[in-house]
Amino acid sequence: MVTIQEAFSILNNNLPAPKVEILPLAKAKKHVLAEDLFAPISMPPFRQSAMDGFAFGLYDGLEYEIIGEVKAGDNHQVVLNAGQAVKIFTGAPVPDSATAVMQIEKVTVSGTVLKLAELPKQEQNIRPVGEQNLKGDLALTKGTLLNAACIGFLAGLGFTVVKVYQKPKIGILVTGNELVQPGLPLDFGKIYESNSVMLDIALQEAFYENTSIYNVNDDFENTKNKIAEALAENDVILISGGISVGDYDFVAKALEVLQVETLFYKVKQKPGKPFYVGKLNDKRIFALPGNPAASLTCFYVYVLPTLQIISGVNTDYGLTSSKKLTHDFTVSNARNQFLKAHIVGDKVTILTHQNSSMLNTFSISNGLVYVEDGGYLLAKGDAVEVYVIN
Repeated sequence: MVTIQEAFSILNNNLPAPKVEILPLAKAKKHVLAEDLFAPISMPPFRQSAMDGFAFGLYDGLEYEIIGEVKAGDNHQVVLNAGQAVKIFTGAPVPDSATAVMQIEKVTVSGTVLKLAELPKQEQNIRPVGEQNLKGDLALTKGTLLNAACIGFLAGLGFTVVKVYQKPKIGILVTGNELVQPGLPLDFGKIYESNSVMLDIALQEAFYENTSIYNVNDDFENTKNKIAEALAENDVILISGGISVGDYDFVAKALEVLQVETLFYKVKQKPGKPFYVGKLNDKRIFALPGNPAASLTCFYVYVLPTLQIISGVNTDYGLTSSKKLTHDFTVSNARNQFLKAHIVGDKVTILTHQNSSMLNTFSISNGLVYVEDGGYLLAKGDAVEVYVIN
């Protein structure tokens, strides 16, 4: 059995090297850039109107002759002499001979004659070339997590593909003869299987969507063959249940036969003590407890940080926030504990129903309060360590 900190250290020392791939820009959401990107063009690439209005070749008078118009997307150049103007629209190229743009609400038009109440300032309402960035500027740095704004920015610079860190393909194996798929009749002694969909959704919420689910019978050959199949098809495997030492728990034996190296088995914590991590070359195997709340706790504390790190995210194990308790709480436990909790701002409330088999409390929690083992009182207002989970 290892401590929580020892588990973190072992995981950190056995991380597979991140892989890099090139993706179409539109498919790169929530991926991490694997290289610095430099702007191939200035943005805007031409002097651009910031308003619907009129562009002027300025002189001292307040009356101008309108000689045409320039729309967004036009590529002809209009030459304005002093006292001349063109109607112009937001985003349209401003003629090189224009020295200002006045918004349409501040002018009076009569036929081809334009009158101003006052002269605009030089370059007023004109976006200069390279206002956002110049050609060759650093656009986004290596390690940037690509969100909608990043992708829109890169598309505006003309990028169509990006080099990113590859997200792992993940297999979810669910063991247990007692499990029945929701929607089917529930015979005596059976329970509905929920861990696969729970873990799959947790992965999707973290933007890990390349997943496969495998159902395993409590039979050694079937367990071994399904794990072998999952290892061949995935980078990371999450196994739900079957890791203990009961007569019908075959996961540990199957992993041994498949020559998976054990990194650790059992962690001094509650819930989630029967938690296993192993590796086979660059594959990683996490055998999670069968109890749903324990399984989800181990996912958020150990599995998700691992997935993020090997996907290029700048994070680490054991990252917590300090929050203040809204109530007194008595700790009485022989193991360090992760307690389901609800966070509002800088306050946190430890919830009831902490049993490892219960998901009802987990469904309304958005954090895990970490408490050291022992017997002591946490008072209202005390600062506690919290894992923010969604």
